[in-house]
Amino acid sequence: MISISGLWLPIVLSAVLVFVVSSIVHMLLPYHRKDFLRLPDEDAARAALGHQSLGRGQYFMPFAQDMKAMKDPDIQKKFEEGPVAIVTVLRGGHMNMGPHLIQWFLFSLGISFTVAYLLSRTLTAETTFMQVFRVSSTITWLGYAGALIWSGIWKGVPWSTVLKDVFDGLLFALVTGWAFAQFWPR
Repeated sequence: MISISGLWLPIVLSAVLVFVVSSIVHMLLPYHRKDFLRLPDEDAARAALGHQSLGRGQYFMPFAQDMKAMKDPDIQKKFEEGPVAIVTVLRGGHMNMGPHLIQWFLFSLGISFTVAYLLSRTLTAETTFMQVFRVSSTITWLGYAGALIWSGIWKGVPWSTVLKDVFDGLLFALVTGWAFAQFWPR
């Protein structure tokens, strides 16, 4: 068994590499630029939502408290008429990316630590580069991308966006797999 403390370098390096790759993907490459659409009358929508005094959170409309309420003819009519929407409300104020980037890096460290834990319990010091790469990149891909599929199924996120995010997860998996394979104790 390998000690997790002996894997500190690939843990930190892989998190840094994921941070860099994700920055390149979202700031330099154009394929995520159409992930969100502009509302036809944004000012009217902002005014309508603004009057609701919504706090941070997710809202669903039309809203039904439970499955029994879903059968209510008024609720069914609202679904038929539309729009059916999931609205995510963020905190108001100046858009500050700092806290989001810190949380993203900590999440990446958490994924890398989890990968290190699983590798340290399943692989030996004699494990080949390719085997460490395969196992660590597979675990990492599941960590970054596995849970994204449900957003296309249940939240209506367009499949084109889901697939781009799953592809991003693959990129993160490849750099993480490389970091663990390259610096695996031998």
